Amino acid sequence: MSGSAADFWEARYADSDRIWSGRVNGVLAEVAGSLAPGRALDLGCGEGGDALWLAQQGWAVTGVDLSPTAIERARAAAAAAGIRPDLVRFEAADPAAWSSSEAHDLVTASFLQSPVELPREEILRRATGFVAPGGRLLVVAHAGPPSWAGPEGMHAAMAHAHTFPAPERDLAALGLDPAVWETLVCETRERAASAPDGSPGTLADSIVLVRRLR
Repeated sequence: MSGSAADFWEARYADSDRIWSGRVNGVLAEVAGSLAPGRALDLGCGEGGDALWLAQQGWAVTGVDLSPTAIERARAAAAAAGIRPDLVRFEAADPAAWSSSEAHDLVTASFLQSPVELPREEILRRATGFVAPGGRLLVVAHAGPPSWAGPEGMHAAMAHAHTFPAPERDLAALGLDPAVWETLVCETRERAASAPDGSPGTLADSIVLVRRLR
């Protein structure tokens, strides 16, 4: 598939009224729900579901995404939900180049995967630099095709294994200094999901959660 990731995702969002459900990622809700609200950063925020949920829990959130259309929808959703402007802001920018002088208590990158080449590992390494002492970095990824994909989906997964990173691979990609970082979670979890035809199925998530030591 040719073209840049920015062009691909902008076209994907522009061609549809909405792509995602708007519901918070369950792993993020579990992690953030155990923390005192602070400053958060959502890299690859899409239409803003995770960022909006965090803001509603009292976090001050910045969401960053390649697609201007996705960012416009996230801003509109924040306004419709009545979320205070000081609690959430969205920026259309390349996460591989975006930077901030602010330190964040929680940095999240959920399902930052693309059929068009994306410097994902570079983005994840850069993300470590945005974490405040005592803060956490959460990386969640699709660990494989859905259960309803069938043999063809499994063959595709084997042919494109880089699109389904194992948690150990993502942890290694972060390049963490063990004297500075503590690994809290590095595992694959299965969760229930509904197939397009409504039948029950499962999805596998790769989860990495690390904490920057104070």
